[in-house]
Amino acid sequence: MTDDDSDMKRYYRDRAPIYDRVYAYPERQDDLRYLERYIPTQFAGLDILEVAAGTGYWTSFLSRTCRSILAIDTEPAVLRQLQSRPLACPVATRVIDAFQLDRLEQRFDGAFAGLWISHVPKQRLGSFLDRLHSILKPGATLLFLDNSPVQCGRLPITCTDQAGNSYQDRRLDDGSVHRVLKNFPSEAELRAATHTSGVDHKYLRMDNFWLFQYRTPAH
Repeated sequence: MTDDDSDMKRYYRDRAPIYDRVYAYPERQDDLRYLERYIPTQFAGLDILEVAAGTGYWTSFLSRTCRSILAIDTEPAVLRQLQSRPLACPVATRVIDAFQLDRLEQRFDGAFAGLWISHVPKQRLGSFLDRLHSILKPGATLLFLDNSPVQCGRLPITCTDQAGNSYQDRRLDDGSVHRVLKNFPSEAELRAATHTSGVDHKYLRMDNFWLFQYRTPAH
């Protein structure tokens, strides 16, 4: 674990009680209403893995159509909040690093990650995707949702490392400042990372978010 990893984990642990503020920004409401309707329809009747589920904002919508969900995160504090939400299907939680998905013994019909891909270092994206694909069944649905670069209006990029990863300095209510990795991959980068392991790619750019989905090959 690097110092940056440790700081980001502390940040999300300490931010857990107020995390859902990001879904209250007025400029995001139209996008969110569409995504809250659309995303669950893509996983209807499936047993899915939710990566970096956080406090469960998206879990609550996914549970309306999924058959079951395994929601994982590295921080017990956020999973405790997730478990307190009203959930419409069986939802299990597990504390596990998203880069150690090969430790999971279950295989899934689908996978969702909301606001997570932007926190994956560029040099680790390929290995993350390989581990994720290895626990999915043929024909599984994958959907990644994340912020568009317009988010930098609120949280400017403060530095970039030698690998091309960008970082934001984020302040919590207690005044502490945390350096958080935040990348904004392009559609071309996402397609390049998944072109040999996925089919039926779709990309949707919205004002405040982007959505990227595809399926694992059926055979």
